[in-house]
Amino acid sequence: MAALLLLPLLLLPLLLLKLRLWPQLRWLAADLAFTVRALRCKRALRARALAAAAADPEGPEGGCSLAWRLAQLARQRPAHTFLIHGAQRFSYAEAERQSNRAARAFLRARGWDGGPGSGDSGAGGAGEGEREVHGVQHAAAGRGAARPVREGDGAAPLAPGATVALLLPACPEFLWLWFGLAKAGLRVAFVPTALRRGPLLHCLRSCGARALVLAPEFLESLEPDLPALKAMGLHLWAVGSETHPAGITDFLAEASAEVDGPVPGYLSAPQNVMDTCLYIFTSGTTGLPKAARISHLKVLQCQGFYQLCGAHQEDVIYLTLPLYHMSGSLLGIVGCLGIGATVVLKSKFSAGQFWEDCQQHGVTVFQYIGELCRYLVNQPPNKAEHGHKVRLVVGSGLRPDTWERFVRRFGPLQVLETYGLTEGNVATFNYTGQRGAVGRASWLYKHVFPFSLIRYDVTTGEPIRNTQGLCVATSPGEPGLLVAPVNQQSPFLGYAGGPELALGKLLKDVFQPGDVFFNTGDLLVCDDQGFLRFHDRTGDTFRWKGENVATTEVAEALEALDFLQEVNVYGVTVPGQEGRAGMAALVLRPPHSLDLVQLYVHVSENLPPYARPRFLRLQESLATTETFKQQKVRMAKEGFDPSALSDPLYILDQAGGAYLPLTPARYSALLAGNLRI
Repeated sequence: MAALLLLPLLLLPLLLLKLRLWPQLRWLAADLAFTVRALRCKRALRARALAAAAADPEGPEGGCSLAWRLAQLARQRPAHTFLIHGAQRFSYAEAERQSNRAARAFLRARGWDGGPGSGDSGAGGAGEGEREVHGVQHAAAGRGAARPVREGDGAAPLAPGATVALLLPACPEFLWLWFGLAKAGLRVAFVPTALRRGPLLHCLRSCGARALVLAPEFLESLEPDLPALKAMGLHLWAVGSETHPAGITDFLAEASAEVDGPVPGYLSAPQNVMDTCLYIFTSGTTGLPKAARISHLKVLQCQGFYQLCGAHQEDVIYLTLPLYHMSGSLLGIVGCLGIGATVVLKSKFSAGQFWEDCQQHGVTVFQYIGELCRYLVNQPPNKAEHGHKVRLVVGSGLRPDTWERFVRRFGPLQVLETYGLTEGNVATFNYTGQRGAVGRASWLYKHVFPFSLIRYDVTTGEPIRNTQGLCVATSPGEPGLLVAPVNQQSPFLGYAGGPELALGKLLKDVFQPGDVFFNTGDLLVCDDQGFLRFHDRTGDTFRWKGENVATTEVAEALEALDFLQEVNVYGVTVPGQEGRAGMAALVLRPPHSLDLVQLYVHVSENLPPYARPRFLRLQESLATTETFKQQKVRMAKEGFDPSALSDPLYILDQAGGAYLPLTPARYSALLAGNLRI
């Protein structure tokens, strides 16, 4: 009888294989576990938000999500270390006090005066006795007369909801000012630290900044910009006690003169969770940066990031990403606040110092961008890399070859690759640890975080539509454009400035007439097991000989060669040819030399003819952005003219079956049409 009962169970896997369901269902337990975690996370965040909405508006826990979460942690875990920066350590209670001082200094710049007390009740009103924050009016008697902070700098008082830009490195002061601005009901703009001249002024104007706080070490490089900054009527502060040019004062001195008591919550409580509270600049691939609008809802959602990753409050998180980037600020810092953990903040990444830092501080979680892991595996062996406590590495952009080398050398540890965009409304998590995947496309996951892959025409740069004018979903193994429905739960706020900045980001009539989806601009592939893999950026994929070439596919093939350390693949325009020819910038792995024979054999065996790079450029190091992304657009513009480039260049000789030095004579023959590529 028992054998008869077991027979259907034994036959079930065969039936599932026959129906081609087993590849999907074998991961059902992992999908279900993550879905339950995600639903619990959503429920916990909703409960926190409802508690804040019901809290006393005069108290600190009645404000915006950053304000009430920090106040909660200062009450629940006052002595627990929140931040480690060099030799400095700050508890959650100290973070609360520091940000309260910053908030009061910014409020005084608005003409608000909370009086000499700690602000535990009856917060002061605005300079005119009545104020409006996000459309909600509060009339509250101030205990002291309203008085401006500074005189003679030509800047008008900050209005409620005004934008203050931060031009600071990753340091504790960045956090205190950010949190303080949030508590004061002011918007903050995170300005990339490398911007100067036109791009800097563009960013400040695009987000409507009324003030700028900068690091003293940037003053020298900013000197040519100071007249323009002053002409814009900005409040100008520096963070530090060094001597400053006229019109720039020390913000820390002003903040230190303030009391550190709680700031009333009503100052920062949003009328609507969709209100913009933050601007983060997206670099894109061309043009000037755009100020992506970040809502109170998104900041709240980011509190759940590390909970979704499986981290907990006793973890120590190593963060070395720029704070002006979403990965560093919203995922790293806000995610840490979400679980009440400790963050080790580094102003700059040092591959040689990394494992010693991990040993010293007991790091258990490392948040990466893929190139950081590549730097680590390319380091010589280090005693500190053994016996560490790192159990989880979380991030994005980790290529399969680096993934395997990283785990093999530094494991055992879990790699959790994620995918997301600063302005996007969709995120994916590879919670199974499947190498090379960025997430799952199970029906359970898509029920919580809906998205779709649709067919895309690389030539036209538009989705492929059927006879009814609707988009077409991809099949397993087929690259498709990642899109996500736009609704109240998953909004797209766009960018500061005109609506033209968001052109192409929204697709209409995708699966039904009238529906609206966010266009990520990224091509992904879903395999027959439901794993998502990054394929390429729509702007990076190019056509050659009538075929689409994915730069990531070519780069992964080249990186399998042991003498290559880094590879950047892009398409270049060749006069007289249609489409773009593939070109690869290469960095050698010491102490190897370039083996052109082996390289040619390798690409011939591993890439189809149209995908094989036509040009090679040998470099000492690859050009990257400050967030470690490869510079493809600039490299493509520089082309392959040997008279304009000092790097060694090589060209694919189809007839001879070899890569040859690209001499001026061969370059001229190519332009004349006498050299076939």
